[in-house]
Amino acid sequence: MKNYRSALRLAASLLAGASVFALAPTAGAATAGSPVPPRAALQQGLDALTVRAGATGAVAEVRDHGRAVWRGTSGVADLTTRQPAPVDGEFRAGSVTKTFVATVVLQLSAERRVGLDDPIERYLPGTIPNGANITVRQVLNHTAGLFDFLEDPKFAYESDDALRQLLAVDRWKTLAPRDLIAIGVSHPPYFPPGQGWHYSNTDYLVLGELVRQVTGNDWRTEVNHRVLQPLGLRHTFLPGTSTTVPGPHSHGYLALPDGPADITELNPSMAGAAGEIISTTDDLARFNAALLAGRLLAPAQLAEMTTTVAADEQPPTRYGLGLMQLRTSCGEVWGHPGGIHGYVTYLFGDRSGTRQIAISANPYDPQKGAELTPAVLSLIDLTFCGPKS
Repeated sequence: MKNYRSALRLAASLLAGASVFALAPTAGAATAGSPVPPRAALQQGLDALTVRAGATGAVAEVRDHGRAVWRGTSGVADLTTRQPAPVDGEFRAGSVTKTFVATVVLQLSAERRVGLDDPIERYLPGTIPNGANITVRQVLNHTAGLFDFLEDPKFAYESDDALRQLLAVDRWKTLAPRDLIAIGVSHPPYFPPGQGWHYSNTDYLVLGELVRQVTGNDWRTEVNHRVLQPLGLRHTFLPGTSTTVPGPHSHGYLALPDGPADITELNPSMAGAAGEIISTTDDLARFNAALLAGRLLAPAQLAEMTTTVAADEQPPTRYGLGLMQLRTSCGEVWGHPGGIHGYVTYLFGDRSGTRQIAISANPYDPQKGAELTPAVLSLIDLTFCGPKS
């Protein structure tokens, strides 16, 4: 993140930090059997998010072999009360939603109700220009070329006046997925299908509509039935148009010249299947473990999910089907970052489903925002690779 305004834009585009996700590249998978780092080192890494990177609050959990081995909190939940950030608190997890949606699509593929290499036109006729030449797989891995609706100027909340408009009016609006898709496809595509890579939230709104068309149910119903209930994720919610974060939670803020503005309450329909989920670090870590251990997908579908394409970012990252590959200093881990106004989330685990880390932070300080992603990457690397000598 080059500056705080760009950090806000990344959060609004539900991909906070992903464009700079890489460490010293090492081939192969992160070692599942490496010792869990000392708790003091993990806490120090988490504190860097609030001290060095200026987040108002941050929480994290590391799981290993099916149990939480460390849970940490740093900073405050509320700038007014100064209460500590709740370690078990709920938060907006942004684009981590995409991995849940992709899991459902891959389950439908296993049931032969969706073909990954079928044209999207087969399921959503007339919705996507050139849909006969765009496959479901290309929508899943962001190689379809569809313009990201959040890059439309009406969603560019970069000036103080635009942020005040967001706070006063826009955050309360209900936005229908079909209307947001229409905004996306009103722009020329980035490239012909399959001829590049560009992260696009429009892709996952399309997939939400695909799930509805194929199953007859809203995508939220299918995620709840196929993922949340089987795993017992009782603190994970798909809020639709509800504006609140239920249960204990840290607040999210925007920095304005006259002080912090609370952005915790908002209508997440602007995110929908691309990023509306609310969860906890424990629920997200358990989801990542179950997914990568093969409890949600058969081996063939998990292999499809972890088949990646090169993203056009520098330094390089790779993207599968709703799942990102991150290179740590000791090998690769898998998961997804997420962001929405006031919140950023990072969820990664080793390929065997043995160890996971889930992090939620509330970025704020304009002078320190550029330090957030490096601090998070250091904490992730510490989790899987251990302290550096």
